[in-house]
Amino acid sequence: MPRPLAALLFPAHCRLCRAPVSGDPDLCPGCLHDLPWLEAACAQCARPLVQAHGPALCGDCQRHTPAFDAATALLHYQPPTDYLVQRFKFAGELALAPLLAGLLATKIAARPSTLPGLLIPVPLHPSRLRERGFNQATELARVLARRLGLSVGHRLCKRVKRTEPQSTLPVKQRRANLRNAFTLTSRLTAGHIAIVDDVMTSGHTSEELAQVLKQAGARRVEVWVIARAGH
Repeated sequence: MPRPLAALLFPAHCRLCRAPVSGDPDLCPGCLHDLPWLEAACAQCARPLVQAHGPALCGDCQRHTPAFDAATALLHYQPPTDYLVQRFKFAGELALAPLLAGLLATKIAARPSTLPGLLIPVPLHPSRLRERGFNQATELARVLARRLGLSVGHRLCKRVKRTEPQSTLPVKQRRANLRNAFTLTSRLTAGHIAIVDDVMTSGHTSEELAQVLKQAGARRVEVWVIARAGH
């Protein structure tokens, strides 16, 4: 069905307040404006900062440099971001992928820095993928790739260890939970890569995957996420 006709027959509504909307994104101007945009953040890991005048590093990155070189996050992981992410991730509302990843693509496209040659979605363990039916990181990466003209390494990386959800573990156990969780299934050809995920909390998932990519020959590894938790 042509999009204009579909819009007439099935008018879109704001994902948050249900007001009628037309076109992308599926948020009304008021709800879009009120999203908790992440503006002041660590240049290395995107941890929210109270304020930042130019590139600044958080205390953790000053003490320990992560394996990844930079991170970009769109929003704070707080209401209503958490509602949108959880509806997408746990309720299977895949139509939220174009909304969330489309907004992130706009932010990425506005940067002066060079785009990566390849996107790698954080993989799910096969058993968890069967349970959920889709990988939320893959859905986001597909939208980002279309919007930015990039390639996605859908099967380049595999999760070989079924880990516990990071959010359920104490911070001290999260690094051990992910140790040796990822492996590459073929030779890495891109030198500049962006890891794609929905939310970054402690950063240990991105850290572990970035180490695997660096060991395989990647020169620069970024992390792109919809939301960043932390204070």
